[in-house]
Amino acid sequence: MNTIHIIGLGAGDLDQLPLGVYKKLKAATNLYVRTEDHPVLIELAEEGVVFTSFDDIYEKHDSFSPVYAEIARTLISLSEKSSVIYAVPGHPLVAEQTVQNLIEAEKQGHCQLSIEGGHSFLDSLFGALRIDPIEGFQLMDGTEMTSDQVNMTQHLLIAQVYDSFSASEVKLTLMEKYPDDYPVTIVTAAGSADEVLRTVPLHELDRSTEVNNLTTVYVPPAAEQTERLKEWQTFRNIISKLRSTEGCPWDREQTHESLSPHLIEEAHELLQAIQEEDDEAIVDELGDVLLQVFLHAQIGQDNGYFQIEDVLEAISAKMIRRHPHVFGDVSAKNSEQVIANWQEIKAQEKPAVDSLLEGQERFSSSLTTSFNYQKKAAKVGFTWPDAASAWDKFHEELQEFQQEVANGSKARQLDELGDLLFTLVNLARFFDLSPEEAMMQANRKFQSRFYYVEQQVKKGTGDFSDYSLEQLDAFWNQAKLLARKED
Repeated sequence: MNTIHIIGLGAGDLDQLPLGVYKKLKAATNLYVRTEDHPVLIELAEEGVVFTSFDDIYEKHDSFSPVYAEIARTLISLSEKSSVIYAVPGHPLVAEQTVQNLIEAEKQGHCQLSIEGGHSFLDSLFGALRIDPIEGFQLMDGTEMTSDQVNMTQHLLIAQVYDSFSASEVKLTLMEKYPDDYPVTIVTAAGSADEVLRTVPLHELDRSTEVNNLTTVYVPPAAEQTERLKEWQTFRNIISKLRSTEGCPWDREQTHESLSPHLIEEAHELLQAIQEEDDEAIVDELGDVLLQVFLHAQIGQDNGYFQIEDVLEAISAKMIRRHPHVFGDVSAKNSEQVIANWQEIKAQEKPAVDSLLEGQERFSSSLTTSFNYQKKAAKVGFTWPDAASAWDKFHEELQEFQQEVANGSKARQLDELGDLLFTLVNLARFFDLSPEEAMMQANRKFQSRFYYVEQQVKKGTGDFSDYSLEQLDAFWNQAKLLARKED
């Protein structure tokens, strides 16, 4: 098997090329280059070196991935006849996808490689920007990067920013995390005589200067915590600080148990924001719910039992496991099949229980507990055959409750009231309604209408005792009428 010799052309001009690499390129008789748009190749061509570029392949495809794949296939095909030399910009193992494709092919036995280093553009960048990589840096491909991959605490170097379109895509991605006026530096031809560095606000990245295939965008670390508020780690650090000895006395005192009521409250406030279709409020309330999650995770870490990574691992594994139609080879044509698969997998995960009702109780809501109990019982056939039968049961329980109210003890009245409420929950199940949401909506409606009554009283004498029940009820009906007009 003939060898594909891969050589790096470095990041600058011919003066920066190692002597040994220069000699090999001068002596090469079967030389191929990914692109002829490189200072070294321009000078070598002037010295009479002959090479074949793959620039024409770029014109055949709309994206880079198929370009790099075809170049690798072509080189492998050429190597079947004789050894070839393949020259690439920079270092062969730094941001060079064609080489990575060839390495993968070598692992599969399709070719044989010899890789010789070249001067990496990173070396010149570190020198031009005066940064020490030991502080931590990221090298990203501007054509594939996403904002969630960016670590704002590190030096960020973005390659493959070769024209205004790619610069615009990088700008939009960065603006998902960084302020519009965040300073970024455009570095072109680092380490060469044509080296240019220009620092501009992020929003000007795609229109401030010409970029080409020798351009790299540098984003400095966000030093201030207030600049990193969109980072998960920033929020985690804030919670850790609050729980530390130098933090907040209230936060330090909290336990899983003491925070439980707050989680319930925040969840209800989120549901209200969703009900009101208030996007800003949803963002705010989601943050409050997330705060509770991070507080519980920090308490677990402080106590040495678990931390946020364990929470993420558990839920990620569960989502993958319960969605085999997405992450596996199971087929699910509709949401009904998805739910059936979910329930089957869930049942396999759960240990055997003595009762179907185990795990269905919700201490924060007796309505939800009742709903869960009846739903579970219904799955094994323990339910009324239709809604009409459930209505009959409701009227029966209503009559029994009325009888106990007239003649019974408090204990019996309470018992019959519970039965009546239980049948109402059952009716809600038959009509696919959430009793919890219904009660929340009724409470909101009462609050809104009673507030209107209060306002009318304040406009009058300001004292409820000055108004008869009929007058107050008239205010209430006005509130109802106004609400209907708004709907």
